[in-house]
Amino acid sequence: MKNLLKVLALGLALFFVGCGDDSGKKTAANAPEASKEVVYKVGSSADYPPFEYLDDKNQIVGFEIDLLNEITKKTGIKFDVANMSFDGLIPALKTGKIDIAISGMSATDERRKSVDFTKPYYFSENLFIRKKGSDVNKDNLKDKKISAQVGTLQEEAAKKITTQSIPAENVAAAIMSLNAGKIDVVLTDSPIGVEFLKQNPDLEEFLRLPDGTEGFAMAFDKGKHTDLIKKIDAAIEELQKSGEFDKMLAKYDLKK
Repeated sequence: MKNLLKVLALGLALFFVGCGDDSGKKTAANAPEASKEVVYKVGSSADYPPFEYLDDKNQIVGFEIDLLNEITKKTGIKFDVANMSFDGLIPALKTGKIDIAISGMSATDERRKSVDFTKPYYFSENLFIRKKGSDVNKDNLKDKKISAQVGTLQEEAAKKITTQSIPAENVAAAIMSLNAGKIDVVLTDSPIGVEFLKQNPDLEEFLRLPDGTEGFAMAFDKGKHTDLIKKIDAAIEELQKSGEFDKMLAKYDLKK
């Protein structure tokens, strides 16, 4: 019996020591040094060249990916980028699947109801594309089939212009439909439209209109990452002041 009591006493002592050690580990995990090891999950729709697209090795590259890399150099903040559909980005933020959405996303009042944004870092317009030789013009758009990527501002704009708004999975799919004669117009962000025009000589831009937004920015779930947003804003401002931001714009032919 005495031996049994000794074993029990020893077991209880080890249990309490273990609890003390676990508490210490939790404290260390919350220390500033440990927080530097956090990797933020980023969602991006890699079908939006030149902001993000897949290269020959199936890696996500582009202007905004370079921007994230430069922010990491400035701040030590680490990002892990995953490819996902554009219309799934905000739902993924709201369910905690990702921490940040970056994909040529415009900061709008409607989106601000559910997400927070960094300061805008690029400004775009709505660009209209037609087939060369087409009779489509700004005066008869209401009678035409207009396609835009689902979940974008351009999809909403198309719905306001015509009753024949055709949603597309992405801009590339809309361009294919235009080339095939299934639609009359593709409506997209100006820098993305320009990029697709380079690859499609039979198509042309015929109209640009203001998109009514503050510009492209990174999105975060509402109220969740206030300090992180401040750090990213500061890093982008530093890149802009140093001229490094302009070099990145020039690399992707985005400098106006």
